[in-house]
Amino acid sequence: MSYPKFRKMAVDPGNKCEACSVFDVNGDGIPDIVCGGYWYEGPNFRTRHKICDIKPQGDYLCDFSDYPMDVNGNGKIDIITSSWWSGGIFWRENPGDNGEWTTHKIIDCGSCETVRYFDIDNCGTAEIFPNNPGEPAFFLKLVKDAQGKGTGKFDKYVIGEQKAGHGMGFGDIDGDGKIELILNTGILHMPEGGPLAGLWSFSEEYKMESGPSVPILAHDVNGDGHMDIIVGAGHGFGLFWYEQGKDENGKRTWKCHTIDSAWSQYHDMQMADIDGDGELELVTGKRWRAHCGNDPGDNEAVFTCYYKIKDGRFYRHIIDYGNPESGHSGVGIYFWLDDLTGNGKLDIIAPGKEGLYVFFNE
Repeated sequence: MSYPKFRKMAVDPGNKCEACSVFDVNGDGIPDIVCGGYWYEGPNFRTRHKICDIKPQGDYLCDFSDYPMDVNGNGKIDIITSSWWSGGIFWRENPGDNGEWTTHKIIDCGSCETVRYFDIDNCGTAEIFPNNPGEPAFFLKLVKDAQGKGTGKFDKYVIGEQKAGHGMGFGDIDGDGKIELILNTGILHMPEGGPLAGLWSFSEEYKMESGPSVPILAHDVNGDGHMDIIVGAGHGFGLFWYEQGKDENGKRTWKCHTIDSAWSQYHDMQMADIDGDGELELVTGKRWRAHCGNDPGDNEAVFTCYYKIKDGRFYRHIIDYGNPESGHSGVGIYFWLDDLTGNGKLDIIAPGKEGLYVFFNE
């Protein structure tokens, strides 16, 4: 078995960021990197353009998501963003040149851990799912015109009754063909009328500790045909998977297995075929100083890695590990996977308080 080799590039080690994404900002057909208050022009990412001023909050930058979406339907890709201190969900308007971007508020809301995106109604555009721990779960849907273009407006759909809590993900847990919203104590089930048909029903099924990751992932780990759950401790030590089973009465059960207990702050993760073998791997890493020195292992070495999954077991492969002051990187709160070079392989774009890095998959 051959393993991928990665070439690390320090794009902007001085940018103390939290999130990033990749899309063609200027319409030249070449992918660019967006991260915090700047975008970096591809293909070499050495030319930096200012997006706008973004408020710092201690060691944080108030930008916990940089999701690309043409919000106003003008053919230029904009950004969806929020943060713990922003007091709302926002979109930044792409001016179509090298000028600064205008920030528009979509809604007021409480503290946002981060934002995830999922096309829950199969409309062709992802809906916005903020993880607001102190509020009931909700999502925002882009309003489109008769031509199917964005109007710059969003409709809000509240789908939960109790506070959402820290941690959120998506998956068909019960095998009914509909996507459930996975929270840190249980599952929100879509109503029969579809995702827009009012409140979703909640089933309390487990309790996750240490600030569960965003996202929480759904994946059949042991190949038994039942969807399991993978979750990291976003603010503590450990990476875990919850095995789905049934008791003698047919009720769904969950058994927690430890994947890795040596490292801390697995706040973001993705399932992707990172080594090109046709199977999904777990790609993840550390969000360095997630609580600015107040979490277990907060100041320990950072890491970027992936895990091969075979027969219910996880095998760790290290991409980068070490002290941030020596140029090593984790993956922040919102990292991105994309093919930046056109070689057909997924690269890892890694933001964080240690700066912005790229791991080219060669």
